[in-house]
Amino acid sequence: MRLGGIQKLTLLDFPGVVACTVFTLGCNMRCPFCHNSLLVTKTDEAEEYPVEDFFAFLEKRRGILDGVAITGGEPLLQSDIGEFIAKIKAMGYKVKLDTNGSFPDKLEEILKSGNVDYVAMDIKNSPEKYAETVGIPGFDVSKIQRSIEIIRSSGIEHEFRTTVVSPLHDGGSIAGAAEMVKGAPKYYLQNFVDSGNLINGEGMSALPEEELEKALAKAKDFIPQAEIRGEK
Repeated sequence: MRLGGIQKLTLLDFPGVVACTVFTLGCNMRCPFCHNSLLVTKTDEAEEYPVEDFFAFLEKRRGILDGVAITGGEPLLQSDIGEFIAKIKAMGYKVKLDTNGSFPDKLEEILKSGNVDYVAMDIKNSPEKYAETVGIPGFDVSKIQRSIEIIRSSGIEHEFRTTVVSPLHDGGSIAGAAEMVKGAPKYYLQNFVDSGNLINGEGMSALPEEELEKALAKAKDFIPQAEIRGEK
């Protein structure tokens, strides 16, 4: 495992659970608006957080924390992610897994293990705009569609979410994204926030509140309980 660091306490990342968040290094996507770009583009230079220190931290937090949120980067890039999750679970912690959905086979294997309690998958955009949004020409959206079905049929509590950024998203593209997960129990729009640490933030900005509300209305055509999460 290659870890980029931890957030020692979060009340937001894992719904209903007092947790910590651990960040894995590396991602196969190059979304220009990515706010964790140092975990994506400079992994060779990154100062890694020792895995043994992470588990020592969890040992000390028994009875204080209830769960661990695993994010990235893209956690499923890690060859030993299944063993990592199993070890966390064996310590008595609940596990939340964040993923971009581009590794459906590995996702299915891990979810079938019974070691994941909650899954959050990013839906980057409508199928037509996926390649542009993830920064990979010719990206195979069928992998995303398969991961959606794997998650939906897993029986595991889950959510889908889309980070909304101008000029990549508008009401029409959000409708296309929401249609991919039509009927999902939870779907969130998260307005773009410039962390100052983007892959390529040139021309990227948050949607004005009025446009974001219009996008939400489009999403609600497919998921009536869709919500805006975070800053507007």
